[in-house]
Amino acid sequence: MKLMLGLMWLLHWLPLPLLGRFGAAIGSLLFATLRSRRHIALTNLRLTMPELTEDERIDIARRHFQAYSRSVWERAILWWAPEARLRRLIQIEPNGVIPVAEMTAKPTILLCPHFVCLDVAGAAIAMEASASSMYVTQKNAAFDQVLRAGRARFKPVKLFTRQDGIKPILRALRDKLPYFMLPDMDFGEKDAEFVPFFGIQAATLTATARIAATTGAQVMPVIATFLPNYQGWRVKFYPVWDNYPGEDMVAATRRMNEFIEERVREAPAEYFWTHKRFKTRPDGEPSLYSKK
Repeated sequence: MKLMLGLMWLLHWLPLPLLGRFGAAIGSLLFATLRSRRHIALTNLRLTMPELTEDERIDIARRHFQAYSRSVWERAILWWAPEARLRRLIQIEPNGVIPVAEMTAKPTILLCPHFVCLDVAGAAIAMEASASSMYVTQKNAAFDQVLRAGRARFKPVKLFTRQDGIKPILRALRDKLPYFMLPDMDFGEKDAEFVPFFGIQAATLTATARIAATTGAQVMPVIATFLPNYQGWRVKFYPVWDNYPGEDMVAATRRMNEFIEERVREAPAEYFWTHKRFKTRPDGEPSLYSKK
C-alpha cells in the first residue's frame, strides 16, 4: 500500500487528462479481471435498467469501472495538489459559488449519494467551510492516515464512525456544522426500511429523514460528476427540499430514493454499481446476486 501511495503522489503531478486516462485504462483492466465485481455491477444494472439491451448494460458497467478507477487515482490531486489547482479543476453549479451562508445558517444535511466523485464534493466544500461526515476506518493504517489527512487538509472537519452512534452527528448539526450524509448503501435491516429503488425493494436507511426531523435540519443535495474530456469535475448543489421530511419517514425515504434515481439516470456510469445495493432481501426472498 505504501508503494501505491507513493505512486499516487508522483502521479498527482501529471496533467489531469493524462492521469484520468491512466485511471480509465486501469479500470478497463479491472473490468476484465474482477469477475465477481463485474457480476455485481451487471446484476444491479439488469435489475434497475431492464429497458436497456445487455450490450448497453455491459457498456455502462465497463465505463463504471473506468470511472471508479479514475476517481481513486484522481484523489491524488485532491490530497496533494495546491488549492489553486483544485479551484481551477472544480466547476461549481449553479452559480459558481458554494452556498456556504445557506448551509451554515441552520442545521444542514448535505445529501451526497454514492457517485464515484463524491470526494470531490467534500474537497470543494472543505476549501470554504468546515463540515462533518461519517467515516469508515480503513484496514490499512497507512492508507487510513493519508485519507484522513486528505479530507482534513483545508478547513477543520469532524469525522465520525458508525461506532460513535448518532449523538455526535446531532451535536454537530445543532452547532450548524453541515453534515455529509451518504444514505444509499445496504447496511442490513437495522434502522432501515424496504423502500423501492428503481422499482426493487431495497433496504434503505431512514436516517436522513429521522435526523432532519429530530434536528430541524434542511436537506441540500450535492452531486459530484466528471466534466467532459478529462477537464475536471462538476459539483452541483440542488435546492433545499421543501417540507422535508414531513410526518411519514418511509415516504420521505422513498422521496430520497426517487431523487437519487433521477441523478443516476443522468450519469449512469458514475454511480457505485459494484456495491450489493439489493443484498438484504425481505423475508423469504432469495439472493439477487447468486450466479446461475
